[in-house]
Amino acid sequence: MSRIGKQPIEIPAGVEVRLDGQTAKVKGPKGELEQVFSRRVTVAQEGTQIVVGRVDDTAQARSDHGLYRTLISNMVTGVSQGFSKNLEIVGVGYRAALKGVDLELQLGYSHPVLVKAEDGISFEVPQPTQIKVLGIDKQKVGQVAADIRKWRKPEPYKGKGIRYEGERVRRKLGKAAGA
Repeated sequence: MSRIGKQPIEIPAGVEVRLDGQTAKVKGPKGELEQVFSRRVTVAQEGTQIVVGRVDDTAQARSDHGLYRTLISNMVTGVSQGFSKNLEIVGVGYRAALKGVDLELQLGYSHPVLVKAEDGISFEVPQPTQIKVLGIDKQKVGQVAADIRKWRKPEPYKGKGIRYEGERVRRKLGKAAGA
């Protein structure tokens, strides 16, 4: 039995879950999400909990069991609390600013980089060197943060670039002096 898949999902107050065949719809104070799941798993609501099971014991059904339990759990967390990814900008002259709902980045190019806010995604810039990506869909928040990081990945010699909060960049020495 999957250690993750067998754990029930608690439904917090203010969150509504509807199960229609192979579709789960979760609605909460922050928004609404929908997930179509595999025919290899069963999803049932028992009181204030959601229980995910599997139809048979094949390898694919076992992997789907834990996957869809986690996806539904992330949906419940997303519509009730939301998700965020924090990014840090390191480098002289590198900075971020909000331009309406979009994000404008100065990253040493000859032009500013404009990152459009997708549906369900918002940005916060508490300081010019910090970016917060917010949303209810965990996968989308992570993908937008990765796309922003791609504009200027941290380089190993001076450490300049965009990095996740708390990410450690392994530094290289560069040229050896007089060897």
